[in-house]
Amino acid sequence: MGQVEAIHIAAAASAPMQSLGEVEARVGEGLAGDRYLAGVGFYSARPTDPGAREVTLFEAEVLDALAAEHGISLSRAEHRRNLTTRGVRLDDLLGRRFYVGEVVLEGVKDCPPCEHLQSLVAKPVLEPLVNRGGLRARVVIGGVLRVGDRISADSIAHASHWATTSVTGNALGRPLGGEQPQRTTGSSVGD
Repeated sequence: MGQVEAIHIAAAASAPMQSLGEVEARVGEGLAGDRYLAGVGFYSARPTDPGAREVTLFEAEVLDALAAEHGISLSRAEHRRNLTTRGVRLDDLLGRRFYVGEVVLEGVKDCPPCEHLQSLVAKPVLEPLVNRGGLRARVVIGGVLRVGDRISADSIAHASHWATTSVTGNALGRPLGGEQPQRTTGSSVGD
């Protein structure tokens, strides 16, 4: 289906993104060493679903399109999402559970561009990234995420045990997968 091309985390809000070859994904928490797991990310006043900041994903194809369509060069670290993917439409994963290597994520909300991102990169990315800002996901089954990991939703979509089993363990102790996925528009959401 697709694969992970890059992994990035930041220790604090607005801090430079650090490139990693692998990172631990923790159920109900997020990525080891990342700002949102530590509770020190950039948060807007707009509420979001529990787990919606655990892992963020961004399509490498959007970086290609930004350059081709708008002449904007944006690196894998500059988009400020954790995983850069290729070969998978992230919109198709909204509301679905999917594998990234050994880890199972659930797409819970799109990740629209924000004014904070635009100010950090000092490039006019807000409008070109509307409806192309990525995906927010929660960690359903933890493990290690690695550059090169395959991304697949097919085996999960057809597994009968996902339909009858509720996985618990998010930050609020609520069942994962019960909330409705949400699509939003460009705003001041956070980095």
